[in-house]
Amino acid sequence: MSDSTSVHINTKGMAENSYDAIVIGSGISGGWAAKELCEKGLKTLVLERGRPVDHIKDYPTAHLSRWELPHRGAITRETREQNPLISRAAGYGEDTQHFFVKDADHPYIQEKPFDWVRGYQVGGKSLTWGRACARWSATDFTGPERDGYGQSFPIGYEEIKDWYSHVEKFIGVCGSYDGIPSMPDGEFLTAYELNAAEKHLQQVLKEKFNRHYVSGRWAHITDPKQIHLDQGRAQCQNRNLCMRGCPLGGYFSSNSSTLPWAAKTGNLTIRPHSVVHSIIYDEQKQKAVGVRVIDTNTMKATEFFAKIIFCNASALNSNLILLNSTSSRFPNGLGNDSGLLGKYICFHNYRGSMNGDLDGMEDKYYKVSKPAECIVANFRNVEKRDTDFYGGYVVYSGGYREKLSDKHIKPLLGADFKEAIGEPGTWGVYMYMQGETIAKESNHVRLSKDQKDQWGMPLLITSVGYDDNDDKMVKDFLEQGQAMLEAAGVKNINTNDSGQAPGLDIHEMGGVRMGKDPKTSLLNEWNQLHHCKNVFVTDGACMTSTGSQSPSILYMAFTARSVGYAVEQMRKGEW
Repeated sequence: MSDSTSVHINTKGMAENSYDAIVIGSGISGGWAAKELCEKGLKTLVLERGRPVDHIKDYPTAHLSRWELPHRGAITRETREQNPLISRAAGYGEDTQHFFVKDADHPYIQEKPFDWVRGYQVGGKSLTWGRACARWSATDFTGPERDGYGQSFPIGYEEIKDWYSHVEKFIGVCGSYDGIPSMPDGEFLTAYELNAAEKHLQQVLKEKFNRHYVSGRWAHITDPKQIHLDQGRAQCQNRNLCMRGCPLGGYFSSNSSTLPWAAKTGNLTIRPHSVVHSIIYDEQKQKAVGVRVIDTNTMKATEFFAKIIFCNASALNSNLILLNSTSSRFPNGLGNDSGLLGKYICFHNYRGSMNGDLDGMEDKYYKVSKPAECIVANFRNVEKRDTDFYGGYVVYSGGYREKLSDKHIKPLLGADFKEAIGEPGTWGVYMYMQGETIAKESNHVRLSKDQKDQWGMPLLITSVGYDDNDDKMVKDFLEQGQAMLEAAGVKNINTNDSGQAPGLDIHEMGGVRMGKDPKTSLLNEWNQLHHCKNVFVTDGACMTSTGSQSPSILYMAFTARSVGYAVEQMRKGEW
């Protein structure tokens, strides 16, 4: 691989292209970096490789009914054949496909099967994320080292809990106060109410298993506070059309929240259509001085300069950028003295799921289809290892009443049919797992030596797979889930191990992991590169382990914490 400093750059000059800070990526963590930096008075440039998306204006399907869509929301055979990978992604449909990349436009090399789900636009995947926002527990941070299957984070729950609160208050997180050690309480708006089937499951799991079945924590504004109104956001209307983009700002996204907030300071510049080629390292100054950008429309290269750089391009793209940021000092990627850049990739295990029928409660229903689920907090390997596998898992679940189907309605015509379709069907329940995976050195990404994309960037090679620990965890969930449903009287239970490839969880993590020792990590406790102090990585790439809870709100908390430190150090004259 050639030294990235040898790339010919057309630049207008350092002065014209200089900022106080540069943020690479405009998704969940990038948006938070922009907000915090701009609030602290720093002129901040946000680089986004995709197209602009303006809040409200650029949500083309937000107000369409299903019958107004050309194919009633279904993906055509042609689209599916052209996009076999991305069409498998959760939430991908005719009404949301404009927020997902096309397979052919963004190739990569799968050494092992890995479904890399991406959304390249201003806001990134914050427009289409699942919105689950449970906090990690203290043992999520320490469990891998305690049980001998990984290393601990350089910080723990006590160091991050106040930053969780900082984020929760701003974005709006609904949830119930449950006092569960493996899923700490936070700063919550009103929780979504459990329906009759969910209340039944809650009672049974508490009485027979001593397990917690509660309303999940979700980034939805159920009762707006002044801080949300000040953002121009309104109460969630429970349309459950979130991934189309919410014109009300009812759920958190960069587009509805952090980026407009940053823009109000007058300190924000967003540059879309900007593929970051590499971070520029100055050998004499021994720090990064800027980034190289390829304009996706003109193919011209430009340099931008700043004192602080936050790399928030999404986990694998942040790995790609750092691996491609080579120099005489860092021939194997920026900050990569340990040789671990791109290694210890991990993800969440979503393979196990089940559903079944629940008799009774025919006189009960629910008002809305809420955009949230219930959660069974992790009950495996919490205080100590108590299973034949490492790590834990949470269970997402919900109850529902079926709509019209041949299953419970005989073929009818006319008035009889009209009357029949006004009646709800039978109750059903479902469960699926979200499990921790082991961060292993063998699970890695690297750059192709001879294949490049249309902008001249080396293609990323993914080499990530399951192991026996994952299989044991899936087996345990299927056994425990079935036992819980049977105890609740659920019938006709169907269990499934999807065998889906890693990546389809959309929770890829690692490669630029945090740690106390520069020999075994790349980032310190402030998400700062050990060997390039003015570069910070606070997206999924920074993760040392996966925990069992969804990680996005942790990325936001890491980001806010790191910005505070970075600005403080800059003002002290550290760089």
